[in-house]
Amino acid sequence: MTRLILATRNTGKITELRAILADAGLPHELVGADAYPQIPDVKETGTTFAENALLKAHALAQATGLPAVADDSGLCVDVLGGAPGIFSARWAGTHGDDTANLNLLLAQLSDIAPEHRGAHFFCAAALALPDGTERVVEGRMPGTLRHIPTGTHGFGYDPILQPAGETRTAAELSPAEKNAISHRGKAFRALVPAVRELLN
Repeated sequence: MTRLILATRNTGKITELRAILADAGLPHELVGADAYPQIPDVKETGTTFAENALLKAHALAQATGLPAVADDSGLCVDVLGGAPGIFSARWAGTHGDDTANLNLLLAQLSDIAPEHRGAHFFCAAALALPDGTERVVEGRMPGTLRHIPTGTHGFGYDPILQPAGETRTAAELSPAEKNAISHRGKAFRALVPAVRELLN
């Protein structure tokens, strides 16, 4: 069985990616970057989601000699010109402080009327092999932003994004419901053919 490294230490994301890729029937052992604590985290110096995803995937593939999958995802708010975008995880200054990021964004949008609160989650997913071969795909989940966080599932900005066609936030959906429509679910399902092609 080929080991496929998921280039993240975010446990929520690892769980989500395992479910998406396992549902696709991939016969690979999926492990997170936490299985390789000696490998330093990759600096996300790219200016796009795709660049950052590729940076992480290539770095892990080179360091482990194994195929690596990475994503860079974020929330893009229409009235903020697409921000927080690639800065979503560190919008409030500290990387990964979901509560602070959420509170800052809500404060910035406090006087924005419901009809102008359009946003979407965006994901670029990348596969990199140790020989430098790469593939990148993208996925989106459009919706609108609530004024008050609701729901206990998911992570990040899930409690305030209400996906298009839904009455609940992403954090009120079950993991399976979210994976079926999420930006990450769409991107990683689109990456599956490349994984099959390059690893089988």
